[in-house]
Amino acid sequence: MSDATLRVFRGVGTVGGQTVDYTVPVAPGMVVLDALHYIQGHLAPDLAVRWNCKAGKCGSCSAEVNGRPRLTCKTRMDDLPKDQPITVMPMKSFPRIKDLVTDVSWNYQVNKKIPAFHPHQNTDWKISQIDVDRVQEFRKCIECFLCQDVCHVIREHDAKAKFGGPRFFVRVAGLELHPLDAGNRVGLLKEELGIGLCNITKCCTEVCPEEIHITDNAIIPLKERVVDQFYDPLTMLFRKIRGQ
Repeated sequence: MSDATLRVFRGVGTVGGQTVDYTVPVAPGMVVLDALHYIQGHLAPDLAVRWNCKAGKCGSCSAEVNGRPRLTCKTRMDDLPKDQPITVMPMKSFPRIKDLVTDVSWNYQVNKKIPAFHPHQNTDWKISQIDVDRVQEFRKCIECFLCQDVCHVIREHDAKAKFGGPRFFVRVAGLELHPLDAGNRVGLLKEELGIGLCNITKCCTEVCPEEIHITDNAIIPLKERVVDQFYDPLTMLFRKIRGQ
């Protein structure tokens, strides 16, 4: 059994803190979350780590491993370089509470802004399989918020006041692209969720553990709807004629 050095962030609150090195024995099949549990059990029982299922489905154990946002329960130790310390940091885009635990409550405030599914009147509850497949992808989201963490609008510019982020563009897409939904959330996308700030770098897609095609299947179609409703010249002319 070989050893690995984990360089883990330690600190309380948003100010200060430092990384501390821990030597952990590495067993076959071990993931980073296992290593963090070893540290809790043998070296630093006060280490704060958020986790729940350890099966890649709850989204709780999000952190930044060697600079990349990941689920620690799905990041295998044998996939990481052994000749240098493995850094484990809290998600940068959210305020730190303690050690690797961050305050992600802002995301739930954004979620409250999105109107729920609203079916057409006298809906015939039939839907083709191709439409099921299209919206089912968006239901796979486990709300790990890795896409929110890596998004430069949130991470580098801290534009939380005017931007919803990729996770919630995925949620809106699951509603807007549903053939039985009668709601219109395009104005919300433009004015409150700030979808125009996204420059489709696809970094959110790259870190999604559920492999949701966030950019291609959610953000781009929603951007197209915003353009059609607010910037299409014929639509604008029609509105001007009607005095809207």
